[in-house]
Amino acid sequence: MDISIQDLGEKDCVCDVLILPVTEGEPGRYRFLGKPAADAVRKGFSRKFAGRKNELFAVPAPAGFSAEWVLLAGLGKKHGISSESLRQAGGKAVSYLRSNGVKKAALSTAVVSSLKLSPAAFIEGALLGTYSYERYRTEKNGGAVSRMTILSKPSADLKRDVAWSKAVSSAVSFARDLVNTPANDMTPSRLAAVARGLKGRRLSVKVLDRRDAERLGMGAYLSVAKGSHEPPKFIVLEYRGGTGAPLALVGKSITFDSGGLSLKPSEGMEKMKYDMAGGAAVLGVMKAVSEAGLPVNLIGILPATENLPGGSATKPGDVVRAMTGLTVEISNTDAEGRLVLADGIGYAKRFKPAAIIDIATLTGACSIALGGEAIAMMGNDGKMMGKLKACGDTVNERVWEMPLFEEYREYIKSDIADIKNAGGRTGSLVSSAYFLKEFAGETPWVHLDIAGTAWAEKEKPYIPKGASGVGVRLLVELVRGIKK
Repeated sequence: MDISIQDLGEKDCVCDVLILPVTEGEPGRYRFLGKPAADAVRKGFSRKFAGRKNELFAVPAPAGFSAEWVLLAGLGKKHGISSESLRQAGGKAVSYLRSNGVKKAALSTAVVSSLKLSPAAFIEGALLGTYSYERYRTEKNGGAVSRMTILSKPSADLKRDVAWSKAVSSAVSFARDLVNTPANDMTPSRLAAVARGLKGRRLSVKVLDRRDAERLGMGAYLSVAKGSHEPPKFIVLEYRGGTGAPLALVGKSITFDSGGLSLKPSEGMEKMKYDMAGGAAVLGVMKAVSEAGLPVNLIGILPATENLPGGSATKPGDVVRAMTGLTVEISNTDAEGRLVLADGIGYAKRFKPAAIIDIATLTGACSIALGGEAIAMMGNDGKMMGKLKACGDTVNERVWEMPLFEEYREYIKSDIADIKNAGGRTGSLVSSAYFLKEFAGETPWVHLDIAGTAWAEKEKPYIPKGASGVGVRLLVELVRGIKK
């Protein structure tokens, strides 16, 4: 979508549809545009449209307007309107326009400005909402809005905000594409090739193969890869844009998860291509940060492999040694994500990072506890968790802290090894994180479980059904706040 900012009045913009954001129960907001426009808005309010959140109503453009139609976009009650309200309105509006074949639209910013909010949030929602994945469709749906004009004076702040919204939305769409791609195409090797494609002046990429991982003692990671014919790829990205210790991001990158010998039920297994959503989020963050040239140091680590059954697959009861030296009894091969993350965290510590954040579709228990509305967060660094919560509230990728009591150590106690990788169904959301805590040690560390939020079972205002790209906006917001 081409975004432009033009200092034009609502009457003068030539477009298919003029979008007028409206607040609930306030039909008089556009009286300043003259009687025909005010009558058009009142007409909408007389047709069971009240300006409620995400409510839409289209009317023919009034006399004297260069647009063909006017779309009233409800924001909800004035006192509760936020940037998230605008994002949702943008997503709903663009979805409506796409379904009606609209190509050129314009956004009035009068009401948005009166609320002291940036129209860039509406644009971000519009860009996120216009996403569709059609790579494998013979007939493309098409119909996407090709041009959006923001009716405002082109200030430096607005230009900067819109550019940032475009960059972040592009990174989210990039991550969504990776997760939506079927596992026969999105193999570990393909994921490594995508990562290499991000190389730039400040961003380097290194891919470790099986022999490299063996030499480094990554027994936990390699145990997951044993059942697959696809070679594992341990992907390391390093962005150097600032000074000081880097922030390390570790993303679970299981490109397909059958459960291994602890085989999953067949129902819903086709969705297990999404088990690399954590790695996709990390790549999205690296893309956005690199393109924006942010003054930070950042490490991205993706331990990529498939988890399949086979003659050489790891068996329940096997014991492996992780990179940190800890031995792990594998009581459940379907608890593989924490195994690859264990060596991912172990490798990240080589960079002496300021902190490590891992992000993963780790447990079904996360979905049971929080549904699809929040990311579960646990860690040993209260300050970093506080920052993540604030960032989550800002971009509406909300996190919810869960406890890591010492008693949870008992859940993963093994009779024959240092720890075991699964402690049973009870407390499994937290015990999985406690397992990772053992590998983080004294390094500041936070775990984000996105199992409930990485895949949308039904469409939301700016999140289509399928891969959500969750974690990209959250982590980019965090990284953007890091000072040089």
